[in-house]
Amino acid sequence: MTTFVALGDSITVGMGDPAPEGGGWRGWAALLATSLPQPVLHNLATLGAQAADVERLQLPAATDLKPDVASVVVGINDTLRGNFDPQRTGAAVARTVAGLRAAGAQVLTMRLPDPGQMFGLPRSLARPLARRMRAVNEAVDEVATRYGTLHLDAAQDPATYERRYWSVDRLHPNERGHRLIACRFHALLASAGYPVGPGPDPEPSTPPPSRMAEVLWMATKGTTWLARRSRDLVPGLLALAVREWLNAGHGMTEGEREPVPVSESVIQNRLASTAGRAVRAAGARSCGEDHATNLNNPNRSKTPRTPQPEHVQVTFRKLAAMRPPALGWPQGTQPNMEVLRTDEAAQAAARELRGDNP
Repeated sequence: MTTFVALGDSITVGMGDPAPEGGGWRGWAALLATSLPQPVLHNLATLGAQAADVERLQLPAATDLKPDVASVVVGINDTLRGNFDPQRTGAAVARTVAGLRAAGAQVLTMRLPDPGQMFGLPRSLARPLARRMRAVNEAVDEVATRYGTLHLDAAQDPATYERRYWSVDRLHPNERGHRLIACRFHALLASAGYPVGPGPDPEPSTPPPSRMAEVLWMATKGTTWLARRSRDLVPGLLALAVREWLNAGHGMTEGEREPVPVSESVIQNRLASTAGRAVRAAGARSCGEDHATNLNNPNRSKTPRTPQPEHVQVTFRKLAAMRPPALGWPQGTQPNMEVLRTDEAAQAAARELRGDNP
């Protein structure tokens, strides 16, 4: 009998690969288990898990099961959080793998693909995510080397980024993608001399969902995930993009993992300048034809200036009174320059400028 315990997040839960019998997900871990001798699978992975969750909640249950094979695939959710800290993520993965190795398990780990490429994000947003993912992968690489795990490099696998392996949300593999992961891990086990049977079939056993079914899923279940992540991920991504822009003139190359530090005064001045231009542009649009007429009037110096709408003036006053953006430093000697908390006053002012209802 081979006890296989799978730890991790939604990728290991199997999201994107519906169970053939219905009522949940199957996923790569279940597919890989079929190639093990007399397999008993315990899938402890949970949706949205971060590395600290795996260590705190899943590891104790895993060690109690005395696994022969265990997998730890986690890290993407860590990169999608505003409080991202690659050292903290790496330390949690290290303690998890150490505990499983101490329990006598052969451990499987994975270098994760770049979520920015999978999402198809603009470069200004994709670059910070790529740096985060590289930082996590480097930390997991060290763990794999230290504890001798079977380490799958999905980040460098060309097939990883082929659209046919991903579900409609572009974050989770579809059935074909889960089968690819299972086949890759099976090959690693076989090459390490671990007793395995024939590998999983790489071809899907069920037809892919129709385009209409994918759209329906995104319009129902997918929007729940999007709304939940938008409260954290979207402001965080915009903050990272601002960091990219602020560091553009400070000699940072695309390959560098951390931006050059920028003082709060620089941030305040550039954001204030941009906010002022945005307010003036909004005022020009709101003034409409009268404003355009004034600009084209050769005697415009004698023409009274069209006043800005009241809501634009109010918004400008709020922006002028805004505090500099607060920078949050995690504990430790090296500050995390990617942590930039979004100022609530700025958000409220932006909503009012757009005319959004509260």
